[in-house]
Amino acid sequence: MAQIETSTPMIDPAVFDVLARERAISLSTREWKFRIAGYGYGIRDENGTRVVTKIATGTSLGCMPDSFYA
Repeated sequence: MAQIETSTPMIDPAVFDVLARERAISLSTREWKFRIAGYGYGIRDENGTRVVTKIATGTSLGCMPDSFYA
């Protein structure tokens, strides 16, 4: 099986669980982004890929899978 290399790794499962839980209880994407900001996370679009970042430092934590938004 071939391995696929990406420039930004997939997000840590523990962080993804927090983001998924907050998305499930949010009524809109805007509310979700507001809610995750309370945890110190943000979403940035980079070349069509949504990257999770730490708000305080601006560092990238990983990519959100495309299936998350489907």
